[in-house]
Amino acid sequence: MFLDTKKAQRYLDRALARGGDFAELFEEEKWTCSASMLNGKLEGANSGLRWGLSIRIFDGLRTVYGYTNEQEEEKILTVIDQLTAAIGRKRQAECPAIQEQIIPDQHAPEIPVQSVTLAQRRALMQRANDALLNYDPVIKKAIVNLADEDQTVIIASSDGRLVRDNRQRTRLRMQAVAMDGDRMQNSAKAPGAHAGYEFYDQIDVEAMARDAARTAKVMLNADECPSGEMTVVIDNGFGGVIFHEACGHSLEATSVAYGNSVFCGKLGQKVASELVNAVDDGTIPHAWGSNNIDDEGQATRRNLLIENGVLKGYLIDPLNARRMGMEATGSARRQDYTFEPTSRMTNTFLLNGTSTFEEIIADTPLGLYAKRLGGGSVNPVTGDFNFAVLEAYMIRDGKLAEPVRGATLIGNGAEILFRIDKIADNGSREQGMCGSKSGSIPTDVGQPTIRVTHMTVGGKGGKLK
Repeated sequence: MFLDTKKAQRYLDRALARGGDFAELFEEEKWTCSASMLNGKLEGANSGLRWGLSIRIFDGLRTVYGYTNEQEEEKILTVIDQLTAAIGRKRQAECPAIQEQIIPDQHAPEIPVQSVTLAQRRALMQRANDALLNYDPVIKKAIVNLADEDQTVIIASSDGRLVRDNRQRTRLRMQAVAMDGDRMQNSAKAPGAHAGYEFYDQIDVEAMARDAARTAKVMLNADECPSGEMTVVIDNGFGGVIFHEACGHSLEATSVAYGNSVFCGKLGQKVASELVNAVDDGTIPHAWGSNNIDDEGQATRRNLLIENGVLKGYLIDPLNARRMGMEATGSARRQDYTFEPTSRMTNTFLLNGTSTFEEIIADTPLGLYAKRLGGGSVNPVTGDFNFAVLEAYMIRDGKLAEPVRGATLIGNGAEILFRIDKIADNGSREQGMCGSKSGSIPTDVGQPTIRVTHMTVGGKGGKLK
C-alpha cells in the first residue's frame, strides 16, 4: 500500500484537470487463502496477494473509470490522463488539501487470518469432515472448503478525504452428500464472519456439520413435494434470501435510479403487511456483510427500508444520489478494484415479530414448511422469483408431518410482502455471496420465521391433498 495524502493530492489534482467535478481513488491490497478437503484428504491449498488502484471521475451524471496494477507513478498518471481525455472540458473543480481521517475499527480480529498455519487450517477442516462422515453411514462424501481474506483499502476523494480500512474475513463450507443406490441428496452449512479465527471458537462447527448431514439424510428418503397454491411457512436465517433477492435488489439505487424497480416512487407508501419491518445494517460488529466504511469511503449505516409495512428508504451510492436528488446511504460496494462501485446490500433482514415458531405451526392447518432455501432466479425489474427448497416438510393439522423434496417456491416479491400474516420472534442471519453489477460481495441474509398466506409451490408429487 502506498497512497498517502501527498500522492493522493497529485493524482486527484491531475484527475480534475480536464473537466471532472469529482474524482476518487481506490487502492486495494488483498491476500487470499483457500483450502479444500474431500473425505478427510486435503485436496489443495492456495494463497496469493493482489494489488491494484482504480480511478473514477464524475462529470455530472457521467463517469469515466479505469484501473491499473502498475505501481510506477508515471504509469498511473498515464491512466489518469486517458480518463480525463474522455471528458475533455475545461477544469470545473479544484481539489482541496487532502486530510486523512481515522476510522474506528469495529471488526478488528483477535486472531488475524494470516497468522494461522496450514496445520491449524487442516485441523479445523478435519473437525468438520469427521462430524459429517460420522453422522450416519448414509453420508458417503464430505466436502469441506475454507476461505480466508485479508483486504486493506485506501480511498481518497476530491472532497479532501483519505481513509483506510482493513477487512479480514473467514468462511467454512461443510457439505454432506447422502447416497443410497442411485439416489443422492446433499446439504451444506457455510458460516462466515468479518473476523479472524476467533470466530471458530464462538460457533459449534461440529453441530453445524451434523445439521448439514441430517438434512441430506432426511431429504434422501423424502417423497416428492406436492404442487399447488398453499400456505407456506419459511424458516428463519437463510429464508431471508427471498427478501434479499426478490425485494432487496429492487431497493438498490442501481435499479431505482433508472426506473427499473417496482418500488420506484413509493417512499412513504404501504408496500407490505404492517407486520413487516426490514433493515440493511452494515454496522453490525463482525457480521459477514459489514464494513467500517463502504467502498467510496463513507461510513456504513443501519438503513431502515420498511417500517410497519411502509417504504422508508432505498440503498443509495453517491453517483445515484446525484441522479435521484437524495442522500447517499453508505451503500457503495464492489468486489475489488477492477469493478466500479454501485449501491449494494450489506446485512439485510426482516426484524422480529411477536409470534413464536410453535404458534405459527400450530395455527397452520395445511401447508408447507420450508426449513431451508437454496438458489433461485429473480427478475429484478418485476420481482418475479422462483427458489428451490433444500429441506421441507408438510404441515398437517397444525403439526410438522412428512418431509418432502423437490419443492420450488414461485411468486412475486412485492406481492409476497403483503401476504405475510405472521412473523416469529426468532430472527437469525446466515451468510452468502451476492452477485450483481459491481461483482460478487459478502452479504448476510436473515429473518425470523414468517408465514405467507398463499404461494405457488412447484413439485412432482401431484396436487396437494
